[in-house]
Amino acid sequence: MSARQANPVTSGGVTVQLTHLDKVFFPDEKLRKGDLIDYYRMVAPRMLPYLRERPLVMGRYPDGVTGEAILQKNVSRHFPDWVNRVEVKRLGRGGAVCHVVCDKPETLIYLANQGCIELHVLLSRVAALDRPDQLVFDLDPPAEDAFDDVRRCALDLRRLLEEELGLVTYVKTTGGKGLHVHVPLRADEGFDQVRDFARAVAELMVRGDPDRLTLQQRVGQRGNRIYLDIQRNGYAQMAIAPYSVRARAAAPVATPLHWAEAEDRGLNPRRFTMRTLGDRLATTQDPWAGLSRHRRGLAAARRRLRSM
Repeated sequence: MSARQANPVTSGGVTVQLTHLDKVFFPDEKLRKGDLIDYYRMVAPRMLPYLRERPLVMGRYPDGVTGEAILQKNVSRHFPDWVNRVEVKRLGRGGAVCHVVCDKPETLIYLANQGCIELHVLLSRVAALDRPDQLVFDLDPPAEDAFDDVRRCALDLRRLLEEELGLVTYVKTTGGKGLHVHVPLRADEGFDQVRDFARAVAELMVRGDPDRLTLQQRVGQRGNRIYLDIQRNGYAQMAIAPYSVRARAAAPVATPLHWAEAEDRGLNPRRFTMRTLGDRLATTQDPWAGLSRHRRGLAAARRRLRSM
C-alpha cells in the first residue's frame, strides 16, 4: 500500500484534519488508520441512524489493535465545538459524564481519526436518558466453535418474544463470537423495570433448557452453556453499535442481520469485516430499517410472561 497524504476532509461546513493515515491498525490484515476512516465514511449513511441522539462511548486504539486500549466516556478537551455532546448523570456518586453524540458524518470521521475503532452506545436517547428505548439480550457462547448453538438460541428467543409476548425483535452479530437480540421499546419505563423484564425472560429460557443456557455471570460456573447476559440493560450501560468495527483480528464488524440470515445453518459471523461490508451494503437492504416504528411498551408482554 502506498503512502497516503493526510489531506483535510471538508463536509457539511466542517473541516476535519486527518493525521497518520499510514499507521497500521490491524497488522494481520494490513489495514491502516486511513482504511478505518474510509470505512466509517462509507458506512456513515447506514450507521448514523443508530448513533443519533445517543450518548457514545469510544473504544480508542491510537496505535492500533496491538497498542493501548482506551475506553473513553468523557469528551476530551481538545474536541472541537461542533462535536455535539450530552451530560449523563452518575447515579449515587454525583456529577456527570460528558459523552459524545455522533449525529453527523463529520463526527464519525473525526472519531476515527482519534483512533476510535469501536463505537458503543447507551440504550437510551438524550431526550429521556433515564428511560431506555430498547433492551438487549447478549448471547455469549462458551467457545468460538459454539456459534451455531447461539444462532439457534437467538431463534428460540425470537419465538418467545414475538409469538408469545407480542414484541418485535432484531438481531446483529457482535463482531465477536455471539449475537445480540434487540427489542425496540417505547421509552416509558425506567432501566430497573426493563432489566427485570429481561431477567424474567432469560430465566424462562434457562428453565426450558438448563443444560444449554445459563444466567451465571462467572465464566467458570457456566460450563459449556450459553450465557444469556441481560446486564447491558442497566442505567448508562452500553452495547456495541450496529456497523461498528471491533478491535480484533480480521477487523470484524457488528452487523445487523435479517432473521432469515440467522435461520441459515451456514451463517458465519467472520464473513462480516471492514473489507467485506462495502459489498454487503451495496447488495443488502438495511435489516433494521423501520426499527423505530416498532417500539412497544412492556405492560402487555409482562402480563403474558407472568402467566407462563
